[in-house]
Amino acid sequence: MTTQASDVFQQLEAQTSDPATMLESLVAHYRRERKPLELFEALKMQVRHRLGLPVVQGESETATPEEVDRQMELGLVAACEEVGTMMLQDGNVREGWMYMRPTGNTAKAAECIAKLEVTDENADDIVEVLLHEGVDVPRGFQIILDRQGTCNSITTFDQAIIAMPKPARQAAAGILLDHVYNELCDAVRTDIANRSAPAGPDDDLVTMLEGRDFLFEGGAYHLDTSHLASTVRFARVLNDPAQIRKAWELTQYGRRLSHQLQYPGDEPFVDLYPAHATFFGILMGERVDSSLAVFQRKARAINVAEQGTEPIEVYVDLLDRIGRPGEALQAAIDLVPEEVPSARLVPLLLDLAQRADQFEPVLEYCRKKEDALGYAAAKTIAASQQSEA
Repeated sequence: MTTQASDVFQQLEAQTSDPATMLESLVAHYRRERKPLELFEALKMQVRHRLGLPVVQGESETATPEEVDRQMELGLVAACEEVGTMMLQDGNVREGWMYMRPTGNTAKAAECIAKLEVTDENADDIVEVLLHEGVDVPRGFQIILDRQGTCNSITTFDQAIIAMPKPARQAAAGILLDHVYNELCDAVRTDIANRSAPAGPDDDLVTMLEGRDFLFEGGAYHLDTSHLASTVRFARVLNDPAQIRKAWELTQYGRRLSHQLQYPGDEPFVDLYPAHATFFGILMGERVDSSLAVFQRKARAINVAEQGTEPIEVYVDLLDRIGRPGEALQAAIDLVPEEVPSARLVPLLLDLAQRADQFEPVLEYCRKKEDALGYAAAKTIAASQQSEA
């Protein structure tokens, strides 16, 4: 028996007449020794004793009052947070998150993991918790990009991040965009320097391309063109003006590539780079009405059964993002097919109605669809918004 073990047993022996103090000593011992599994059991014993329960749950233990159950749950959640934090601090990422998950304290988990050095041994575990468990999606995605490269990061986006909430998609898309844009600028700048007078140190991508058709002679390109296409596609979710400008610049590069390297997309982006250039141009305030008409025509002409509702969604989203939520609201009502259940559309309509302060179109839509739930929701939100105003 070690000296430390002997000391704790002596201390526990001396406190036998005061179980609460004895259990506190036991908890303190495992905290000092940084033994998280034992610490959790000690904390659980402490909670049970405080609630007047046997420190070890027996097989025949009867149901306890609701308030006792509530206090027990609170105590166990606190124990999970302490133990999970200790494990994360000590580099046990997966196990630590298992304990931390019930607390919902993703910020604390992210803070602990941020202090760990990413190594070959722990990288997979860190990515699993940060990205796939949603603790810190941007940092998890950045680790994949840094350690596994652009190709794997794009695969991860398509397979996992695409289904995540919008803020996570925006963060990851922004990281990828900045990376690909910088990589392309560096490659183009180097190519120019090798052929002619160097480009200006502050020239952006579009400026470097001006008057330099030789950059694309013979089907030349400066990075994996599938990476370029995916980055442009993912960038549609972004709102930051500087990033939208970068995405637009990527489309200007893509438009100059050999036609064999310009992969087709899906409607309304079949002509991948020209269509995306128009899309980002609208968000930049360029030729807004004439460009919107292009997406409006596609939204109206689409065969939903064959091509889905993406063109309609893109058109409605564009109207909303350029500050026309009322038009977006009416477009959604007019263009979404009758067979789409109102329950799928009403949440979007309510969001648009709140921004436009126009609830009557939603109420009329719900009456037409015999959707009493949606009607009541619209009425309630309208009354609340009017009251706040």
